[in-house]
Amino acid sequence: MTPNQRASQRRAIPVLIARLSLGLLLAGGSLAALADATLLNVSYDVTRELYKDINPAFIKVWQAKTGEKLTINQSHGGSSKQAMSVAAGLEADVVTMNQSTDIDILAERGGLVAKDWRKRLPYGAAPYTSTSVFLVRKGNPKNIKDWNDLVKPGVAVIVPNPKTSGNGRYTYLAAWGYAIKNGGKDEQAKDFVKRLFANVPILDGGGRGATTTFTQRGIGDVLVTFENEAALIDKEVGGDQFDIVYPSLSIEAEAPVAVVDKVVDKRGTRKQAQAYLEFLYSAEGQELIAKHHFRPRDEAVLKRHAGDFKPLKLFSVESVFGSLDKAQKVHFDDSGVYDQIIIANVKERR
Repeated sequence: MTPNQRASQRRAIPVLIARLSLGLLLAGGSLAALADATLLNVSYDVTRELYKDINPAFIKVWQAKTGEKLTINQSHGGSSKQAMSVAAGLEADVVTMNQSTDIDILAERGGLVAKDWRKRLPYGAAPYTSTSVFLVRKGNPKNIKDWNDLVKPGVAVIVPNPKTSGNGRYTYLAAWGYAIKNGGKDEQAKDFVKRLFANVPILDGGGRGATTTFTQRGIGDVLVTFENEAALIDKEVGGDQFDIVYPSLSIEAEAPVAVVDKVVDKRGTRKQAQAYLEFLYSAEGQELIAKHHFRPRDEAVLKRHAGDFKPLKLFSVESVFGSLDKAQKVHFDDSGVYDQIIIANVKERR
C-alpha cells in the first residue's frame, strides 16, 4: 500500500464510524418502537400452559388500550426455588407463585416486594385456587381412593420435594390436615405423614418434574399433584393411561401474585406489571384460568365451568395450621417437622 493510499484510508475511517453510529442510532430507534416494554413473570412449575394463553391475551388488550407493544417472558420451576432466584437477583417484574410464603420472602429480603402486597389485589392477591388430587394408572390397580391408601405398604407415591416445591408442600399439609380432620392429634398426624413419605421413592424439585417421573419414567402407583396438572395429563398425555381420583378431603391452595416493586421501579414497568396482574381478575382472564382447570374467583365463571370442577370438601391452611407462615416455620424450616420425618425414615431404611 502506497503512502497516499494509507492517508486516504485514515481519512475514510472517521466517516465510516460516523455512518455506522448513525445507522445504529436509527436501528435502535426502530427496535424500541417494535418492543416498547418487556415483562418477566417468574412463576411456579405447572403454570406453563396457563401463561401461554394469558400472555398473548393480555398483550392484545394492552396494545389496544395504550398502543404499546409488549413482550412477556416466562420463568418456571419449583415455587420456593423460583422465589430464591428472584431474591438472588433474577429481575422479575411480577411473581406468580403457589404459596404466600414465597412472596413474603421477597418482602422480607431487601424489600423487593411491598410488605402489604396482599392488600393490593382482590382475594388477598390470589386470583385463583387449586387443590391436591391423585393421578393413578388406568383402572386404579392399587385401588387408591383416599389419603389413607397412600400409607399402605407396597404403594409407591410420587410427590415433589416440599422444601423446594409448593406442590409438594401442599401435599404434605393436605395429608397432615386429613389426619387432624379425622380425629387425630399432632402425633398421629406426624406418624401418618411419616408413613406416607416412607412410600415416596424419589423427590423431584418441582411439580412438573414429578409428573415426568410418574408419566414418562413409569415410576410410582400414584402421583399427588394439583388438580390442574392432573387434568392436563389426563387430557394431553392420554386418558387411556391414567385416572383422576378425588380424595374425600383436600386442601385449598391459593395462588398469590405480586409486583416486584424494586424491579419495576428500576425498569419503568410498573404500569404494565400492575395491569398484567389485574388482567388475571378480569372476565377474560378468569375464563382462561378456568380453561386450564384452576378454580377461578369469579362466581359466574366458576358456575359456567361447574362441570369441570368436581365438588370436593376442602379445608383451609388457616383452619389447621393457623397460617401458611406458621406452617412454614414449624414444618419446613431447617430442623422442622418435615426434616425430622425424613431423617427418621432414612434411619429406618438402614
